[in-house]
Amino acid sequence: MSRIAATFEKLKREGRRALIPFITAGDPDPALAIPLMHALVAGGADVIELGVPFSDPMADGPVIQRSSERALKHGVSLKSVIGYVAEFRKLNGTTPVVLFGYANPIEALGAERFADLAKVADADGVLVVDYPPEEAHKLVALLDARALDTVFLLSPTTDDARLRRVAALGRGYLYYVSLKGVTGAANIDLADVAARIARIRSFTALPIGVGFGIRDADTAKRIAAVADAVVIGSRLVQEIENSRREQVTSNVTAFLSGVRQAMDTLAREEVA
Repeated sequence: MSRIAATFEKLKREGRRALIPFITAGDPDPALAIPLMHALVAGGADVIELGVPFSDPMADGPVIQRSSERALKHGVSLKSVIGYVAEFRKLNGTTPVVLFGYANPIEALGAERFADLAKVADADGVLVVDYPPEEAHKLVALLDARALDTVFLLSPTTDDARLRRVAALGRGYLYYVSLKGVTGAANIDLADVAARIARIRSFTALPIGVGFGIRDADTAKRIAAVADAVVIGSRLVQEIENSRREQVTSNVTAFLSGVRQAMDTLAREEVA
């Protein structure tokens, strides 16, 4: 069983939902990359989505775009990010890490070389925003051969035919984008999210995480009532951007801890 699958199984037994934070690796600077990963775990992260900085992050809003720009100014590359995973593993052998990025850096490095390096670093999964399922078979095969999960995105406009393809190719969990548009948008329609997750569940037994637009503990708790995981990205990256350097890790842990506590309150309420 993969580390991701084992994590979701454990949470299911406990009646809890996964908290999946996203950060851009190397933001605000490379020296904080590893401390921030450990700060996420301290705050209650169950899985870490580690963003690979890219010059044209088309699915990301201005907050995450700026984080990529900051990391790229420090020379952070795909190989750098894979190196952060290997360094993180020296102290943490249990928290799954998903490499989150775009196709261009993988193609430039070479898909097979990328898969080899990710495996050696002991990563757990890969999410490539602009690899649609119709074009991802080669990458999925390479990652499958190395016991790495391929995570796919679903959106409000995903039709049944594509849902079937994603259900067949997806590994680990599926990431449902709760809003049309880029990261950091607002105004989640919780009833609509619940209805769409119910539809997705008819196609797959994989856990379903929900992201985009989750900016506070209350929204995270309400999303957790209908999903298997809550993904928080832009709000967390904004916390990094707005913090003094010496307070970045503590602020990230404090913010995430509040979200974790709210989600765990939901679990206790359901038991009661």
